Amino acid sequence: MSHTSANAANATSVAGTQPSLAADSDRLLPADPGTRAIARDLLARVENLPIISPHGHVEASMLELDTPFPDPATLLVSPDHYVTRLLHANGVTLDRLRMGGTTSVEPRETWREFVKAWPLFDGTASGYWMRDSFEHVFGLRTELNEANADAIFDELDTKLKSPEFLPRQLFKDFNIEVLATTDDPLDDLASHAAIAKDPTFAGRVLPTFRPDAYIKFAAAGWSQKVEELISAAGDGLTGYTGYIRALENRRQYFVDHGAVSADHGSRTAMTLRLDDSAASELFEKARRGEATAADADVFEAHMMYQMARMSVSDGLVMTLHPGVFRNHSTETFKKFGADTGHDIPFAVSYTEALRPMLEDFGTAPGFHFIPFTIDETVFSREIAPLAGFYPSVFIGAPWWFLDAPDAMLRFRSAVTETAGFSRSSGFIDDTRAFCSIPARHNTSRRIEASFLARLVAERRVSEARAHEIIVDIVDSAPRRAFKL
Repeated sequence: MSHTSANAANATSVAGTQPSLAADSDRLLPADPGTRAIARDLLARVENLPIISPHGHVEASMLELDTPFPDPATLLVSPDHYVTRLLHANGVTLDRLRMGGTTSVEPRETWREFVKAWPLFDGTASGYWMRDSFEHVFGLRTELNEANADAIFDELDTKLKSPEFLPRQLFKDFNIEVLATTDDPLDDLASHAAIAKDPTFAGRVLPTFRPDAYIKFAAAGWSQKVEELISAAGDGLTGYTGYIRALENRRQYFVDHGAVSADHGSRTAMTLRLDDSAASELFEKARRGEATAADADVFEAHMMYQMARMSVSDGLVMTLHPGVFRNHSTETFKKFGADTGHDIPFAVSYTEALRPMLEDFGTAPGFHFIPFTIDETVFSREIAPLAGFYPSVFIGAPWWFLDAPDAMLRFRSAVTETAGFSRSSGFIDDTRAFCSIPARHNTSRRIEASFLARLVAERRVSEARAHEIIVDIVDSAPRRAFKL
């Protein structure tokens, strides 16, 4: 999973040739020599399989237009909230990181701030991914430090301007077969249509229906967005009835353009079935600006039920990403906007919250529902047992704060004894950082090899069966869960 591996193998960084941790072929594999040998064989079975990325945030227009990436700081630092949040926590102001549209700071200055703070990323998932990307995508052969910051910036900048680093070439070199984007319900999906019709582009770039801004009363411009939605797709109907019809119609538009899933970033996992009159009353209350926070939670819970109903009808896989306090720092949000590193997890209950939806749709033929969590205490207590009974429920992979090596191992241990290997979604990279995609998937494959190697060493699974399981986890599971 390296970018033009022959070139990378021969690349010599202007900054030096010190060995990189990311060059070690045994990275993340078990320390015990016997178990490590088993893991090596398992990893070899899957390391070069194509990447299936059924949920992420890369823009389709990037691949349609195939324009060169900007400078290293704009590509690798400013848009990556995994990176910027830790820099901010250690005293780097967000304007120094060119956040929120700030352009008064030169990209090179932002890069210097990042490199100065690079030691802070030791032990973090983002540090691991970036080392992997530097080594296997960009061919860097030295550890970052303040003395070589400018030289590495210049080296990366030169590479990003070359044909080998255009988005489409990287897509091919990364061996991506499927890449899903995340899209507004009123997006015309023109970039997706252009890519699908382009005979020179071999991969699949799929849109994903993400209606949060039309469901959450507190979302910026909610009332105006709803008016636009009803006007564009409500078939002439008005009010709540037109709203529901418009969502159904736009979902079908996405299906017609290749979508396989609808994604929901709900505040909680609560689902609730309201009758039409009660739902309409809440809807109109919000349009008048009179809805309370409690009203918003109830309406969102009802709409999660409605989204499940629609998924049963139109076949879109329903994914749920609850449990995040968005924009925790009001001052930061006002100055720099959303997705700037201050979204913080909170505990979420699933068993009771999902019951209204699963009571009606949990055994519906063809319905696929994938709950994610960033509260790992619920993996073994709630999510795995739900997936171990309901044929519709697949266990969402470790997400966001949990898509890190140790957390991935804890996840696999937590869910497997209850639900086995067949009930998981496969790995989800959920990233805006395009160049980190191969590193993230390779990380997951190494962790799966490590976990299975331990089971083989402990005589809990045969080695032959482990080889079958790891192929299923890496390749078949995402295809199965997302109907690919």
